[in-house]
Amino acid sequence: MHSLLITGRLLSRALWNGITNVSTATDPSRQRKTEPQLVSAVCGFSKRRKIQRLIKGQFGDDAWFTAKYKTADVLGSSTACVVILNKENSTLYTANIGDSGVMVVRRGKVIHKSEEQQHYFNTPFQLSLPPPGYQQEVLSDQPDSAITDNFPVEDGDVILVATDGVFDNLPQSLILNELVKVQGERCATRLQMVANSIAWMARNLSFDETFLSPFSVNAFANGIDTIGGKPDDITVVLATVAI
Repeated sequence: MHSLLITGRLLSRALWNGITNVSTATDPSRQRKTEPQLVSAVCGFSKRRKIQRLIKGQFGDDAWFTAKYKTADVLGSSTACVVILNKENSTLYTANIGDSGVMVVRRGKVIHKSEEQQHYFNTPFQLSLPPPGYQQEVLSDQPDSAITDNFPVEDGDVILVATDGVFDNLPQSLILNELVKVQGERCATRLQMVANSIAWMARNLSFDETFLSPFSVNAFANGIDTIGGKPDDITVVLATVAI
C-alpha cells in the first residue's frame, strides 16, 4: 500500500511538472542579475488545551507525522497546501486541496488568497488512505482535485501558509494587521516573532467560548447555532520574498 506521504508527493510533483513546463518555455539566454529568495519562519500548536512550550520550528499535530520504520504503511487523511517559488521567472505556484491555505500580502493589501474546498460544512476535501474494506465509507479526493494557481511576486511580498486552525479562528483583518509588520522583512528573527504571534492568537481565540470566530460565522450561515472558537491544529509558515 502506498503511504499518505507518497499521495501528497503526487500533488507536489504535478505542480512542479507544471512549473518545469513554464520554465522551459522561457528564453534560456535571458540571465537574471538576482534571483528571488524566501526568508521564512514556522510555528504551531496541537489541538490539546494544555499550554505547550513555544518551540522554534514546531508544527501542529495534524501538519506532520513520523513513522517508526521507513517501510511502514500510513493510514489516514490530510488536506494539503503546496507553494513553490520559481526563481527563474519570480512566479509563485500554488496547489491547495481542502481548508488549509495560502495568503499573499503586498503593500498592505491581500493580493491572493486560496479558495477553500468543502464537500459540505466542516468537511473539507482531503487526500486519504482508508483502512482496507472502508474505501466506500470514507471521503477520498485525488491530487488532481486541487485548485492550482500562479502569479508573479515582488520584492517584499509576504506569504502566509496556514492550516484551518488559523483561518477558522482569526478574522482576515487580524491576520493582515500582523502580516504588514513584516513587509519587506529580511530578518528571520523578526519573521519568527510574527509567526509566533499569529499562532498564539489563533490558539487563544480557539478556546474562547464567547468569540465570534470565522468558524462560528460560517456555522450560523449553515444553520448551526454556535459561538466561540474552534480548537484545532494550528500551523503557521510565514515567508517574505527578497530580491
